This record gives sequence, structure tokens and C-alpha cells, in this order.
Amino acid sequence: MTKLKMNENQNQFTGRNMVLGVQFLFVAFGATVLVPLLVGIDPAVALFTAGIGTLIFHLITKGMVPVFLGSSFAFIAPIIEATRLYGLPGALSGIVAVGIVYTVVSALVKWRGIKLIERLFPATVVGPVIMIIGLSLAGTAIDMAKTHWPIAVISLATAVIVVVFTKGLIKLIPIFIGIVVGYIAGLVFGVIDFTPIKEAAWLQLPGFIVPEFNWNAILYMIPVAVAPIIEHVGDMYAIGGVAEKNFIEKPGLHRTLLGDGIATGLAGMVGGVPNTTYSEVTGAIALTKVTNPFILRIAAITAIVFSLIGKVSGILKTIPQAVLGGIMLLLFGLIASVGIKTLIDSKTDLSQIRNQVVVSIVLTIGIGGAVISWGNFSLAGIGLAAVVGILLNLILPGESKKVNVEG
Repeated sequence: MTKLKMNENQNQFTGRNMVLGVQFLFVAFGATVLVPLLVGIDPAVALFTAGIGTLIFHLITKGMVPVFLGSSFAFIAPIIEATRLYGLPGALSGIVAVGIVYTVVSALVKWRGIKLIERLFPATVVGPVIMIIGLSLAGTAIDMAKTHWPIAVISLATAVIVVVFTKGLIKLIPIFIGIVVGYIAGLVFGVIDFTPIKEAAWLQLPGFIVPEFNWNAILYMIPVAVAPIIEHVGDMYAIGGVAEKNFIEKPGLHRTLLGDGIATGLAGMVGGVPNTTYSEVTGAIALTKVTNPFILRIAAITAIVFSLIGKVSGILKTIPQAVLGGIMLLLFGLIASVGIKTLIDSKTDLSQIRNQVVVSIVLTIGIGGAVISWGNFSLAGIGLAAVVGILLNLILPGESKKVNVEG
């Protein structure tokens, strides 16, 4: 009888379901708002697009997959650089294009299966690309942290302590706790400007921005989609393992990729950042054993509600640069370490000259900031490195190890 009652209530807005939904948003909240704060986008827009994107994902995947979509860390460096080169509206057109790339890959996966991804994006390409994504903004992290080193160190130390020494749900939110403690430190040091909170209305629409078509920004951003696509495949295996279901087969990887793509394209259309599945949320699902997708839809609706509360956006805008810099010192290093882990987990043989060549050239081009221009078009940085890596892997003799996405 109890089991029947639980089944009846699993897709209802009960008190228990509401609390669980807010809890999952809490897990993803720090990371979701960190990305827009770093790239100069209204965090309320990111919350809104995360909520809408999640609901779209659930619609496309027939409501089967317990997923919450939030801001993708992989695009922090490209968005910052694209914004510097082409302006934010131009960078947004690149984000829309990334959504289209996801859609195209979704169609290819439906046509040829997952082996196509494994062939195009082996560990020798994905690993160094992820490393570049993490390392390319190291200087930016230092510049932000040095605006107030004591606050930056406090924020960094808090996040490290949480991720290393804590257990349970607390361990899943090091960024959120690091920001909160860093903010308190900012209050103690008297460096917080409360003007954004005072000027914000209680209820207001997020600061939506319309993209401007820019081929250079599009070509710059598209190749960066390589790493998040591989990450998405791994997340689907991980979430399926927790829920004891094969989401790669049903509803199908092509549907989950399409869900990510439509959500990302929509985010770019209104001034948001690319969306992705969150490992933190997957970890929370594994910890709580709550695999009901309806709970994640409640989290999505809550994110939309938060995005319409102007004071929330105002508070987020008062977070000191040093707090964000301190968190970035950990975050970007962790991203780079994921790239190294990708090579290790896939047992990539770096004694093979062809693998050394691919990895070294990808790293040199990406970190060195190489640029190829023709006419009004150019390809640079991470995007150029990813394209060169894919081509080298296809051209050079021998075979690379596939990425270990099943974890």
C-alpha cells in the first residue's frame, strides 16, 4: 500500500517532492550562476535558461532521464575570448551555433551510432582540449584573485576543505559554500557594494540579450563543443548506472544530445550560456537514491522562479571579484586535471609517437593562442586546437584509444 501511494505521488507537487526539487537546484546553484558571473552575463538569464532548458530536455527525452541542465564550464574561456574579440552579441551567435552542432551530432548518432563519436573524438583529442579549457584562463583567475588576496584565499581554502574533507550533500556543493564563505569574508573586509541589490526590483525580467550573427565568433566557438559532447555521453552512462536504466538505448543518446542542443541554442538566443548535464546533480541522485525525473522538473521550475526575483540577481552581482577568482583557482585546475584523467582512464599510450604528436600539437596551439585567418574569417585558440586534433587523429597512421565514457 505504501509503495502504491509513493507511485501515485511521484509526479505530483507534494511537499516532499518540492523539498527534493529545491535541494537539487541548491546542488547546481553555485556552478550555474558562477559561469555567467565570470563571462559578464546576467546570472538571472542563466537561471531562466537552465530552467527552461531542463524542461525542454525532459520533453524531448519523453520525461525519462533525471537530469538538470546548467551552465557549462567548458565554454567559460571561449565566451570570454569571443566577447573580447567580437562583443557579447557576437559570442551569443556562437553559442546558438553550438546548439546546432549538438543537433547535427544527434542526427549522426541516430544514423551511425555512438562509434562515430568514438572515432572522431578519441582521448588523444578530447584530453588535451579539456586541459586547454582549464589552463587558458589561469591568468584571468590570478588577476581576479589578486584584487583582494585574503578573500580569494579564504574562498579557495573553503572550497578545497569542502571537496576534500566533507561527505554527503555538502561535498557536492564546494563552489556554493566557497562563494558563501567568501562573501561573508567580503562583508568583514568591507569590500561589498550593495548598490545592485538596492537598485533591483523584487520582481523583474532577466536581462535578456539578442545575439548578432558573426561568422568569426561562430567558427571560433563551434569546435569547443567537442569536449562537452564527450562529457554528455559519459554523464548519460553515469546517470543510467545510478537509475539502473540504459538511457543510451532508451530514450536514446540522439534524444539526449538533441535536448542539450535545443536548450543551448535557446539559451544563446536570449543571452544565456550553453547548458550541460551536471555531474554534481548526478552525484546527489546517487547519494539520495532519488531518480524520479519529475523532481528535476521541480528544480527547473524553481530556477525559473528565482530568475524572476530581481533581488536574487542583485545579490549575485555583489559577489566580489576576489571570491570568484579564488574559486577559479581551484575550478580551472580541476578542469585541466579532468583532461589528464581522460588520457589515463582511456589508457592512452603516450609512448606512441603519433599520440605524442596529436597531444603536443593540440596543447601548443591551444595554449599558445594560434590563429588562422582567411578573409574576414578566423579560427583560433581552443577551437583551432580541437579541429587540428581531430584532423591529425584521422590522418596519422595508427589508432587512438576511445574515451572511457562508461566510467
